[in-house]
Amino acid sequence: MSLTIIKPGLLDTIQDLGRTGYSRLGINAGGVMDRYAAQVANMLVGNDTGEAVIEIHFPGAQFLFEQNTLISITGGDFNALLNDEPIPLWHPVVVRKNAVLHFPGLQSGSRCYLAVHGGFCVNKWLNSYSTHLKAGAGGFHGRKLEKGDEISFRESRIYFAGLLKPGREYEVLKWQVDTGNTYRHPNEIYMIKGNEWDQLTESSQQHMVEDNFTIHPFSDRMGYQLKGVDLKRSIDTELVSSGVSFGTIQLLPNGQLIVLMADHQTTGGYPRIGHVISAHLPKLAQLRPSDCIHFKITDIGTAEDLLLAQQQELNILQRACTERLNRMVC
Repeated sequence: MSLTIIKPGLLDTIQDLGRTGYSRLGINAGGVMDRYAAQVANMLVGNDTGEAVIEIHFPGAQFLFEQNTLISITGGDFNALLNDEPIPLWHPVVVRKNAVLHFPGLQSGSRCYLAVHGGFCVNKWLNSYSTHLKAGAGGFHGRKLEKGDEISFRESRIYFAGLLKPGREYEVLKWQVDTGNTYRHPNEIYMIKGNEWDQLTESSQQHMVEDNFTIHPFSDRMGYQLKGVDLKRSIDTELVSSGVSFGTIQLLPNGQLIVLMADHQTTGGYPRIGHVISAHLPKLAQLRPSDCIHFKITDIGTAEDLLLAQQQELNILQRACTERLNRMVC
């Protein structure tokens, strides 16, 4: 069983939740930009949350399914069509053999995720399926997906053809995900203060929380460059390079900000003004160039509470999806 790329997209890669434990070697975690959407995509089709998914940027690829299977698409809305019929996001969908999936129009968001029941048959590199483009490793031959690529997926224990009505190319199953809590107020991003926050002048601290910042077109999976008022430090000292993470907000020498994203470097020498809280990284990952960000300062306790609530929601969803699929098998 497999799917074939019949037309490549802008940047479609195999990703999972990232490879941890190798920062000391200069190898970043990488992985999906929107961990929430990727986990939900796997849950909807009965996979473990750490299974590989395809991260799709607009314009997306065209996929030919060479076997009846169960898929889900989550994250950004690229007007997904299956044989030119619209299919919903955040639902499990049974698709018929020889159906073609494509994404002709950008509606919202920055990237979406495609999961298939059983997961993709790709090899791990350093305990992760994720594509590391600079190293040319992981994922599908260490690169983005190209025309003619054929990606196998594992055998299914469910007879999906029996769920398809005669003449129908797909069947939407009866459950979906409510994403309101995760993506509410998409431009409002909570942060906690970084080690060098106090080095900002008082007026720059005010600008940081009162002004809006615009995502620069040069932004990518490594970092979002932001455009806004020039921020200044009260002291002008060089910093020793130190560890950074997904969501670290750094002040560049020109007074502008950069927010480090999934493919960030492991260390950096720019002042760390703040850190986006983990629960708001999915919202951040779905913002696009020219979108605005409004930062709000919060504390570690609130950040932990929001992340815990998000994880509890995912746990409930995973149990519910597993129960539904088990009923189908029976």
